[in-house]
Amino acid sequence: MVASTRTVVATSGRARASGILGPVGGTGLSADPKEYRVRLGEQSDDQLDAWAEELMRDVVKRRGIVTVVNDFRSAARLSEAEFERVFASGGGAPATIGRDRAGNLIVPTVSLHALVPGLRARVADARDRLIEYLVANFGELVYV
Repeated sequence: MVASTRTVVATSGRARASGILGPVGGTGLSADPKEYRVRLGEQSDDQLDAWAEELMRDVVKRRGIVTVVNDFRSAARLSEAEFERVFASGGGAPATIGRDRAGNLIVPTVSLHALVPGLRARVADARDRLIEYLVANFGELVYV
């Protein structure tokens, strides 16, 4: 269990820091990626979905859309064509999928959330792939 000076409080299915002293052991937070993977496995699908969406939203602000798209594709084991289908299946507008000047696949940052329901709609092991995405970005959690 990891102790913290902040408690995470569930509100409307999402977690937020309350500022009150207390442990965060039951929240999915962990000291290392191995423990984090185990704790993620104990979470509900709704919680995993929320965390994946929030992580993409937060990381894109610091590292950019190309990094988030590449990280998601890698962790979810998606080709570019599969990524496009996942994006559209989750409610992302296919016409907004594009490429930057360097030829990297990009989507609007405000539409990243579409990847989570799209992945769930398209692949049978979406839960495992979302966990992989979260664990692959474990190092980002200190910044988020």
